Amino acid sequence: MAALDLKEYLKEKKKLVDKFLDDYLPKADVHPKTLHEAMRYSLFAGGKRVRPILCIASCEAVGGDIDTVLPVASAIELIHTYSLIHDDLPAMDNDDYRRGRLTNHKMYGEAIAILAGDALLTMAFDMLADHKLNSRLDSDSLLSIIKTLASASGSAGMVGGQAADIQASGKEVNLPEVEYIHIHKTGALIRASVCIGAIAGAGSKGERPFAPTLDALTRYGECIGLAFQIADDVLDIEGSRDEIGKDVGSDIAKEKVTYPSVIGISESKNLSKELIGKAIEAISTLGEKAEPLREIARYIIERKS
Repeated sequence: MAALDLKEYLKEKKKLVDKFLDDYLPKADVHPKTLHEAMRYSLFAGGKRVRPILCIASCEAVGGDIDTVLPVASAIELIHTYSLIHDDLPAMDNDDYRRGRLTNHKMYGEAIAILAGDALLTMAFDMLADHKLNSRLDSDSLLSIIKTLASASGSAGMVGGQAADIQASGKEVNLPEVEYIHIHKTGALIRASVCIGAIAGAGSKGERPFAPTLDALTRYGECIGLAFQIADDVLDIEGSRDEIGKDVGSDIAKEKVTYPSVIGISESKNLSKELIGKAIEAISTLGEKAEPLREIARYIIERKS
């Protein structure tokens, strides 16, 4: 098997996700125009599509195909984008820039930004409930996907992590609390993306994911999810605005709870590398079809944005 060109793989999969989303979303001139324009503004602001691509790669790792998983993967990106819009709001992180552009509320005002996020979140489940889009999946698999995504997105996952993050800001916290925040606010949706891909891949064949395989992918998702957020923490200190698309040093200025603030930059980097090693080891038995997952894991701590 030829060596994987990760850059080309990411580019190809991102293009597929972007086209699917562009075709599915109402156009910017559809009434109410400002709302749809705001939804599109953030959705097509140049995101890397890491979560949907992980979902696709996991589906491929268990023998599934792109046509089956693409609607599911795209729904994950809708939820991720909604979370970014809300995360940037004045009541949350109060950020002016995201991906090198003005944040949604800076462009459209707080009310429209909130509604744009609400609409994207709702649309994700509308997409998943669309039988025509997901006709390749049996009902049990689709219900499992919806349940997994909802759990990862709510108070037991991403939203819960965000709440804990807000309440911890400006306070001295211990390492277990930092881990809880990171695992939930970022890691939960990344882990879910990987698990959902496996469920979709097996479901397209009328099967359930083989338990040891799903366990391995779950472990992989847990490790890269935490490593991803630690890498973000480090980039907020060592990156540049041109690279990460927003002001650096914002975590320190807002007294956010991060791994560098608790264990230092050097230990944070070592921990993220250790987690990536564990992630790759977790899927060591999955063979060549899982190579994109291995390469994405390495990319997570090597990226500059």
